[in-house]
Amino acid sequence: MPDIKGFAVIGSGLWGSLHARVYSESPSARLVAVCDLNEARASQVAGQFGADAYSDLNKMLERDDIDAVSIVTPDFAHTDIALVAISAGKHVLVEKPLATTSQDCRRIISAAQAANVKLMVDFHNRWSPPFYSAKTTIDKGEIGPVRLIYYRLNDTIYVPTKMLSWANQSTVQWFIGSHSLDTVTWLVNDEVEHVYAVSRSIVLKEKGIDTPDFYEVTLEFKGGAVAVVENCWILPESIPNIIDLKCEIVGSEGALYVDGSSNRTIERYTGNGWYPDVLVMPEIHGKQMGFAAESIRHFIDCVAEDKEPMVTGRDGLRVTALIEAIEKSASSGERVNV
Repeated sequence: MPDIKGFAVIGSGLWGSLHARVYSESPSARLVAVCDLNEARASQVAGQFGADAYSDLNKMLERDDIDAVSIVTPDFAHTDIALVAISAGKHVLVEKPLATTSQDCRRIISAAQAANVKLMVDFHNRWSPPFYSAKTTIDKGEIGPVRLIYYRLNDTIYVPTKMLSWANQSTVQWFIGSHSLDTVTWLVNDEVEHVYAVSRSIVLKEKGIDTPDFYEVTLEFKGGAVAVVENCWILPESIPNIIDLKCEIVGSEGALYVDGSSNRTIERYTGNGWYPDVLVMPEIHGKQMGFAAESIRHFIDCVAEDKEPMVTGRDGLRVTALIEAIEKSASSGERVNV
């Protein structure tokens, strides 16, 4: 049996609460602490799962019974926290993206290597049942080499206007585009050579939120495959799910289609959404299930059993470099070499 390790969560929003719950329910983990600048919110989440609450990150990291941390803060706040946690000798799981510049990604990767701690980026789509099935089908050669992918991951306008207080400090590309890019490059298993992107800032800007409405991105891979990736967060709140996720994968000998949102596994007509979540983070018999929890459990296993994570800092760097190229293309109107 592996040793039970101590974990802490930095950031106590919706996703931070998920990390805290998964740690508290795992037989290989013990949730030690929750940290947030908002002390009341940290206390609420920590109290829910029997942990200690902190608003002082450095003080929390002094604890010897914390072996690893999850960083679940806004994307622009990852770097300094990751570097402090690594310098304290803690293994680190970072919510996507790893950082918002390639330079900061490299700083985090170098620090983790020097400190000999594990570094994982939480690209949880790699644990998604439909995408895992698609990946294994591709790897077996059942559809031949991938030639074209269309991937759409969009949010309703609820997300930037009501759910996130910091939307104007980020973009939909960082928030959900990072997942999209990791998923597509993981499926194709090739390096992106060129990027062309178009973006518009109209709807949200008129609401006082200075961030783009959407990105339409074309990725050209070295092996000849092409991916078209759409990320938008101005869908109407009236659609039956907070996200809209669709993917078409065309190979030389077959095709795959993924519906990750309105998949009709169950439909609910009660005025509380048509498509309940049965994949991402459902609760089953009082336990947190779903592929968003499975990626966190993978990190627990890596810490407890001294294994390397399947998703590394290098994966995070690749995605951040792509987003930098996308931003350059969207602002210049030109095709950009990666």
